[in-house]
Amino acid sequence: MTLDEIRRLNPRDIGVWPLPAKIAAVLLLILVLLGAAAYFGWMPQYEELEGKQNQEQTLRQEYTAKKAQAINLDLHIQQLKEVEQQFGALLRQLPSKSEMDALLSDINQAGLGRGLQFELFKPSQERLQDFYAELPVDVRVTGNYHDIGAFASDVSQLSRIVTLNDIAITNKDPKDMVLTMEAVAKTFRYLDDEEVAAQRKAKDAQKAPKK
Repeated sequence: MTLDEIRRLNPRDIGVWPLPAKIAAVLLLILVLLGAAAYFGWMPQYEELEGKQNQEQTLRQEYTAKKAQAINLDLHIQQLKEVEQQFGALLRQLPSKSEMDALLSDINQAGLGRGLQFELFKPSQERLQDFYAELPVDVRVTGNYHDIGAFASDVSQLSRIVTLNDIAITNKDPKDMVLTMEAVAKTFRYLDDEEVAAQRKAKDAQKAPKK
């Protein structure tokens, strides 16, 4: 059919169309129906199927991860017990609140036992953390070099944890062998259950939104 013949076709009287035109019209109608079915029917189903397939893949990955965790559950439990034991051992190295005075006395005696003179031994305000409290002690002692070194060694070997920080050693008189050491001795103690509960309550109060 020529272009002029196609233009002369009357869409209101399809029955008189030539056979090729009828066939072309039927094919076009079929294509339109297939397109509408695909857009309105098949596409949503295809997208739903694709979503289900992605969901299945995610569930398979979660299953694999949880299966691995279940297989290693005994190992994780054992590791947790070991961590708890190590934490307990470290915690036992910290004195309780009632033992702090004795520990401070041990630090003082460590210096006196080496023949040092204390010019300052001043505990500062405790600094509370999650499970422990830090107590800084400002220390200033005088003595010779070897005695000061021995004192620092004795402090590090105490049964409880004590660290010397911000150490400064000066010699006021170069002709004199007497040195002055200033430092901050930090010791730590564990918090009792009531103090831990109070710490958590205070933190929760800080995190709570203000009204």
